[in-house]
Amino acid sequence: MKIALLGYGKMGKAIEKVAIDRNHTIVAIQEEKYLKGDLSKADVSINFSTPKSAKDNIIQSLKHSIPVVCGTTGWLNDFKFVQDYCLEKNSAFLYSANFSIGVNLFFKLNEFFAKLIAPYNEYKPSIKEIHHINKADSPSGTAIKLSEIIINNSNYKNWTLNKNYNNNEIPISVKRIGRNPGNHFISYNSLIDSIKIEHKANSRLGFAIGAVIAAEWILNKKGIFNIDDILNIKI
Repeated sequence: MKIALLGYGKMGKAIEKVAIDRNHTIVAIQEEKYLKGDLSKADVSINFSTPKSAKDNIIQSLKHSIPVVCGTTGWLNDFKFVQDYCLEKNSAFLYSANFSIGVNLFFKLNEFFAKLIAPYNEYKPSIKEIHHINKADSPSGTAIKLSEIIINNSNYKNWTLNKNYNNNEIPISVKRIGRNPGNHFISYNSLIDSIKIEHKANSRLGFAIGAVIAAEWILNKKGIFNIDDILNIKI
């Protein structure tokens, strides 16, 4: 499979190594205004660029009807435009806030537990996320998705970064420390006790493997997808 890498930071380089190890070829690398190779020769593009450049990078691939796997977060105000453009071009687009298999199992655990604890109003949820100091978006897309899963399975209405939050809001706290690839913690606290679940990434390898698996899966497909379509996890 011939792959174009849209974004060549730490994640792009990790994906390149995994892709080559799985006998794929990198035919183009797009980094900001720099393009190496020929994008039009790619079978699929993998986008881990900055939030600012994500939309333009995705559109450039879809113009060539090249399917796109996207893991960049912080750009979703443009998601509807990208989705409509993809369908117009009869191509394929797959977005996930996190491509780690472990994180996606964590999403399902979060969904199950949110449903389980919803009747017990004395337990108040909160989310904490920790990433490396160069992460562009805050909070992380993963933290936002975790909060949205809870919101969809409870009476909570919104998430917030504000420490003075309302009773119907889920507080998210953010830290940027060193080279941390990503930790996420969900806590349910009452006056009597506390319940916590967490996911800790030990390296970027899990994200890179998941992204390449997604690229392999989307080849020759048409439409809008997410990682649930690949994993087919049901609870």
